[in-house]
Amino acid sequence: MRLGSGAFAASCVAIEVIGVAIFIRGFFPAPVRSSARPEHGAETPAPEPVAGVSSNWTKLPPPLFSKVVIMLIDALRDDFVFGSKGVKYMPYTTYLVEKGASHSFVAEAKPPTVTMPRIKALMTGSLPGFVDVIRNLNSPVLLEDNVIRQAKAAGKRIIFYGDETWVKLFPKHFVEYDGTTSFFVSDYIEVDNNVTRHLDKVLKRGDWDVLILHYLGLDHIGHISGPNSPLIGHKLSEMDNVLMKIYTSLLSKDRETLLPSLLVLCGDHGMSETGSHGASSTEEVSTPLLLVSSAFERKPGDIRHPKHVQQTDLAATLAIGLGLPIPKDSVGSLLFPVIEGKPMREQLRFLHLNTLQLSKLLQENVPSYEKDPGFEQFKMAERLHGNWVKLHLEENHSDILLGLGTKVLRQYLGALKTLSLSLSTQVAHYDIYSMAVGTLIVLEVLTLFLLSTPHVLCRKAELDVPLLSPVFSLLFYLIFLVLSAIHVLVCTSSESSCYLCSLPWLAAGAVMVLVSSLFCAILSALIRMVTDGTLLRKSAADASSGWSEVNLLLLLGTLGHVLSLGASSFVEEEHQTWYFLINTLCLALSQETCRSYFLGDECEPQHHFHVEHKCVNPLACTLQDSTSYSSSESDTAGKRVSPLETRGNCKWWTVLASPWLVLVCCRLLRSLNQTGVQGAHRPDLSHWLTSSDHKVQLSGLAALSLVVIFMLVQRGCSLVSKVALALGLLGVFCYRAAIGIVLFPWQPDNKVISKGITEARFVYVFVLGILFTGTKDLLKAQVIGTDFKTKTVGLWEIHSGLVLLAALLLRPHNLPVLAFSLLIQTVMTKFIWKPLRHDAAEVTVMHYWFGQAFFYFQGNSNNIATIDISAGFVGLDTYMEVPATVLTVLGTYVGPVVWASHLVYFLSSEGNNGSALSRACFCYALICSVPVATYIVLVTSLRYHLFIWSVFSPKLLYEGMRLLITAAICAVFTATNQTHHMRAEVKTDTWS
Repeated sequence: MRLGSGAFAASCVAIEVIGVAIFIRGFFPAPVRSSARPEHGAETPAPEPVAGVSSNWTKLPPPLFSKVVIMLIDALRDDFVFGSKGVKYMPYTTYLVEKGASHSFVAEAKPPTVTMPRIKALMTGSLPGFVDVIRNLNSPVLLEDNVIRQAKAAGKRIIFYGDETWVKLFPKHFVEYDGTTSFFVSDYIEVDNNVTRHLDKVLKRGDWDVLILHYLGLDHIGHISGPNSPLIGHKLSEMDNVLMKIYTSLLSKDRETLLPSLLVLCGDHGMSETGSHGASSTEEVSTPLLLVSSAFERKPGDIRHPKHVQQTDLAATLAIGLGLPIPKDSVGSLLFPVIEGKPMREQLRFLHLNTLQLSKLLQENVPSYEKDPGFEQFKMAERLHGNWVKLHLEENHSDILLGLGTKVLRQYLGALKTLSLSLSTQVAHYDIYSMAVGTLIVLEVLTLFLLSTPHVLCRKAELDVPLLSPVFSLLFYLIFLVLSAIHVLVCTSSESSCYLCSLPWLAAGAVMVLVSSLFCAILSALIRMVTDGTLLRKSAADASSGWSEVNLLLLLGTLGHVLSLGASSFVEEEHQTWYFLINTLCLALSQETCRSYFLGDECEPQHHFHVEHKCVNPLACTLQDSTSYSSSESDTAGKRVSPLETRGNCKWWTVLASPWLVLVCCRLLRSLNQTGVQGAHRPDLSHWLTSSDHKVQLSGLAALSLVVIFMLVQRGCSLVSKVALALGLLGVFCYRAAIGIVLFPWQPDNKVISKGITEARFVYVFVLGILFTGTKDLLKAQVIGTDFKTKTVGLWEIHSGLVLLAALLLRPHNLPVLAFSLLIQTVMTKFIWKPLRHDAAEVTVMHYWFGQAFFYFQGNSNNIATIDISAGFVGLDTYMEVPATVLTVLGTYVGPVVWASHLVYFLSSEGNNGSALSRACFCYALICSVPVATYIVLVTSLRYHLFIWSVFSPKLLYEGMRLLITAAICAVFTATNQTHHMRAEVKTDTWS
């Protein structure tokens, strides 16, 4: 079966995506869970321990509170309440913290710090799996045991207003609810007003037991303008007034009831310095937890500093407070200050129930649980508790009873802390079977890539893929039967659930067929390679003999980056690797241009100058469109110019200076956004521009960047596309002005802002128009067989449409990143790739390197927190999952996408027979596949590493998404290359 090298690469990447998806599904494990599933019937609680006699306390303790109000403020950071912002904007809350009847804590949230997993942690007390960061977009029903389910089973009436994620997690649990969309981040006013408008009515009523309020406005402000925005202060003041209204109402009701009420103020996660969340920085994991009740009266001079606790501790505390069983999967411990004022027997009873629940969970998840220090402490505390109860029932009120009770109390608290820590750090259960199958598919694809590389280096446009003959061979059926037997054996003997075992047999069989086919194809390719060994050795020798310093740098740099993925520090600071490689590349190119100019062809037989005799203005050269740089091979033949002839040309110095210009541009971009972990807190230009005091400077820079973008893009477009591009870029500025980020010169700073829906959709119209025009030209060139120029213009217009879309999705302070990207593309095309005539493989690797570097130049990192989800809601007035996801991905991967689209245009504009595009597609797919395959092996071996969830797991998600984008790029390569094949066929028919 013969395939073009581009089509072969696209098919391999598509298969690799399947393998990575299976691996990711198995890698993100099921967290520690109890084997006892939640049932509708009430479970009999454990009796009170007693030595030698039976206890008269065999039921759950009565509730401590009559009503509970949970006020959850999304992205509420601890310093927003306990810091200077809290003192300034939340005076009533500050009074409650310092002097009121309250207990305050700093609750640590475990990564991933996104809403849905945090709600699960608050209500179940368990640690959600990292894969919940993906499910966060579409929350499934929560099946684990949780406080909401226990409260409903106990007949308590629950009312909810706020983030609709709760409604998805707990359907049919609320007697009254009003959900709001959590992902429409442009709205931070109505989304909270829709919650507060119910308060007056609900607080006057007494027909509820639990009231849950989830406010989203603060989180949305953070995503839009960051934690230092003046909007933060207004929102905190609004929340302070809401809290005062609730607590005042609860106090008035407490006089009419026997039990007091409880008000809980908390956040689900924090907010990074860029306004996002999802990672594990201190700002993202530190949230305030304030418990306010008339039962917590403090004496004058009683200073209570916020204590550090775990976010999972709230579930056990709420269950005890409402007189409910503690959720079975909870790894949290009871917040002791809540019960500190109760009699000793009640305190010990509460602590015993919590410690017993944790010990059962430990027994079900740790085989050697008896050796665990926490379990040993629990058994000791339980024995002492029994002795204390015996003395208490004998009505012994001596000092011995008091001393023993204090000792039991300390023993229980120590056991709680140790058990909770042990369960929180307990290794989760990986789906090793799915991981192994996914890894096998990825490694098989990579092996096929590597075996095919010598053929591609020999300039072969097509590859003879050994696929059909192995499929019908005896070896294929033998391997398929062996794999099927292993699958049956694993699925029937495994105690833990495997993803592949849950698939239908037809789907699982298709996976086995795929693995068997790839194995047979690899074996056939190896046999063919051995048979043709002489030819391949000769081709490899010819290829290696002509390698230059740039070739070696591209190879060693790519391999060095792959090897660096095994270290957590290099993963956290991966941007530094790409910055170093780009800078080194610029220096190597500078050496190459100098050598080609001063020594000519004697030193560099591969690369030589191709310059025009016409003298041009350097600025005009820089801004000139790349279409004017390209010419067919027949036109350029025989135009080689010697160095002596070039010296009289006024352009030679621009060629020599171009690598240094690129180096300066990259250095300026590094100062725009600090990223990574070590330097993310350092001041950079983006923070200075986005502050409210520098809105005029931001507006000027954004306007200048849009003008530069237009000048660099418009020359390759048709007249209609030029007009559409100009209006679209003007619409981009109007959109940012409408939402209040930039200003027109005549616009007052206090202008009323809007969501910018009309302006953004105005830009979308021109984006679609330009993309449609470019696609029409491509189809015309392919179907009708028009001239070469039509196809070239069509590709450039598609590139221009993507640039316009990127300008709309990027934040204003990142528009210079896009402008510099286009400038570097223009400079490299005019003065590096064309004059030195780099081949398709070299140009492809350079495009890949620059695409990766620009991914980090725009402020991205391997942390989930740097994803700008506000890009997914540009022009949307309601949440639509598919468009929001696509726009968020495009906004995140602007750098790789723009550089890949420019690569397609650049190679197509050469006017060759299509082999360059095919080899470029193969090369691009290979250099994207090697890091993915290597990283999968690395994270498998490092799955017990200390930083597996905070460092390696987010990077795995990024690599999976990057591979999916690579598959789409390879599909575009292959589709574009069809035009070349059709034109070649037409020429062949004409000559025949």
